[in-house]
Amino acid sequence: MSFHSRVSSTRIKRALGVQAALEWAFRIEQAQLELPLPPDVTEEGFGFGLEYVLLQRAVLGCKIDGGQHKIGGYTHEDAELIAATVAGIPDSLGGKRMAIRVAELARAGLTPDWMPGAVPRCVPTIVKQNQHGTHAGTIVVGTERIRMRGPGARGTWKTIEILACPITFSPHPHQIEAARRGYGEWWQALGWVRDGLIAGGMLREVEVTAAMPKVRPWQRTPPSCC
Repeated sequence: MSFHSRVSSTRIKRALGVQAALEWAFRIEQAQLELPLPPDVTEEGFGFGLEYVLLQRAVLGCKIDGGQHKIGGYTHEDAELIAATVAGIPDSLGGKRMAIRVAELARAGLTPDWMPGAVPRCVPTIVKQNQHGTHAGTIVVGTERIRMRGPGARGTWKTIEILACPITFSPHPHQIEAARRGYGEWWQALGWVRDGLIAGGMLREVEVTAAMPKVRPWQRTPPSCC
């Protein structure tokens, strides 16, 4: 065995958690996300051209990776393999839409917004301001007839308005639930990518570890007993 082959065989890989590996591939190496063609588009001609890309951007509501090449035109082959794995996220975990989301978040170095610290609070839906400050507004929800009593009333009847202060919850519990459900779906997709990269064993200079982001970062870990 030559000296060169011995050095190559003992090369130490760079250990990265899956989120760090994704950010390295898409943010540093600027790997492209090559999404598979839809069933009704052929590979002939320009079936996957600008028109299709623009259409997908409109349908998915976000930008599709691609077109941003690294200076010098070279992307590390490990980064390309990571991007190819992301592109293969199955439909059961979100498919193309999730692949785009994973890639875009990694390119920006972000974690999905799970609305940390969000607590629904009861707030008035109508707010009015006057010289005395800000106060909750009211609406008429009905009327009631009451009999007047007291000196001079003589048992007369009077119609009065019943007022109520409409309220809502902000942020709404459904908003918080949706944000955290979206985080959970992203987390599951990262787990699939991590498992695929580890099982494949095809990365040459990067080793994806079992490390994952917190599964439910909004849940506080109970203090350990002394």
